[in-house]
Amino acid sequence: MTQETVYETNIYSAQATPQVKKYGNEKLSRASLKYAAGLWFSVAIIGQLLFVYYILGFYVLSAMKGDLAAWSKVLPHGYIKGDSAGNFAIITHIFLAASITLAGILQMIPQIRARIPRFHRWNGRIYLSSLVIAATTGLYMVWFRNGVGDFTQHLGVSLNAILILVCSVMALRHALSRQFALHRRWALRLFLVANGVWFFRIGLMFWIAINHGPAGFNPKTFEGPFLSFISFANSLIPLIVCELYLRAQDSKNKAAHFGMAGALVVLSAASGMGIFVAFMGMWLPRL
Repeated sequence: MTQETVYETNIYSAQATPQVKKYGNEKLSRASLKYAAGLWFSVAIIGQLLFVYYILGFYVLSAMKGDLAAWSKVLPHGYIKGDSAGNFAIITHIFLAASITLAGILQMIPQIRARIPRFHRWNGRIYLSSLVIAATTGLYMVWFRNGVGDFTQHLGVSLNAILILVCSVMALRHALSRQFALHRRWALRLFLVANGVWFFRIGLMFWIAINHGPAGFNPKTFEGPFLSFISFANSLIPLIVCELYLRAQDSKNKAAHFGMAGALVVLSAASGMGIFVAFMGMWLPRL
């Protein structure tokens, strides 16, 4: 290699960082942070693939059978006869959800970025374009189609859509200017907010599991303080954790490395529990 500095970019890194020789506990602390991030990402991949399996097995299969009315059994105001614009929006939104989830996973894998850069670029273009369409149709469904939930929840969904659009613009901007370290940071943020719907579902099911049933909301009306909270938390908490992770990664403080690693292990366990309950209690019974 001609560069004097070898850059190490791993699947969880938001930036290319110089590969510097580490000694003693700092090497151990950085390794703990790296592997804890790897643990969470591995759990997330499993959960997202199960979500894609559900989307394909229920929504796409129902559509292929010509039974779009089945969507309304799961989604209030899902398919409405005569509402061409609304039906087009929801069909587009749901069909894109599966491709967006898969494309996002592929964008985060460093081996693909390194070995098949052309695929990474084209997949990124498709990913960004799909996210813009999904965010726009999501806003339409919430505000013009009597979306489920109350006004506060609609604001939370709107915030998620706006964050997707902002992160998409920033990720694209830094990619075009070849500022790849900044691009990776914004791509990581985009990956998290793009999975807001997934975070909402596993977060909700984790909450139901630890409370042994619905708590803080009415399951019939789907309204209540907890749902208002999670409508914002599904975007903001992942972003907060991401920023703390990036700060720990940039820091030379070993306590920051170990502390963030411990937090990621706990979040991995919580995510795993939410995924399991969501799949067994929400997704699998509908397939």
